[in-house]
Amino acid sequence: MIDADIRVEGDGWGPVSTLEALTAACLEAALAEVAEAPGPGELAVLFTDDAAQRVLNREHRGKDAPTNVLSFPAADSPLPPGVPRPFGDISLARETVEREARAGGIAFEAHLQHLIIHGFLHLLNYDHETDAAAAAMETTETKALARLGIADPYCPKQV
Repeated sequence: MIDADIRVEGDGWGPVSTLEALTAACLEAALAEVAEAPGPGELAVLFTDDAAQRVLNREHRGKDAPTNVLSFPAADSPLPPGVPRPFGDISLARETVEREARAGGIAFEAHLQHLIIHGFLHLLNYDHETDAAAAAMETTETKALARLGIADPYCPKQV
């Protein structure tokens, strides 16, 4: 079981209860598709705006622009038995998520779910630094999204 601490620091996200349920569903779907289930743990998810996300992106990645999702993995350190593993933090910027969803012709909620899963997989040490790693991450994301009834975001729409 993964315990997600949800924090909202931006307008337009909707009710916290909705974000909690959406996040829980995303984490469950992702955990069902990862090669090695990590066991119980906890993470924090910040639902914020472009301005705050831009500051985080600049301070932690040296990129002075907002971005859709940021992941901050917790340090790996031994834990006493029975203590949940801290996975880290995820931060999402509403305006960027909205722009990308609109540009891609997809529902805001579907894109948000994709980004929550994407951010969580980063906390589980998935990355997209090489073609092979990107393919593995995209396959895991696609399978997790399918569990939520969301189409493959990496497959171009057929017209």
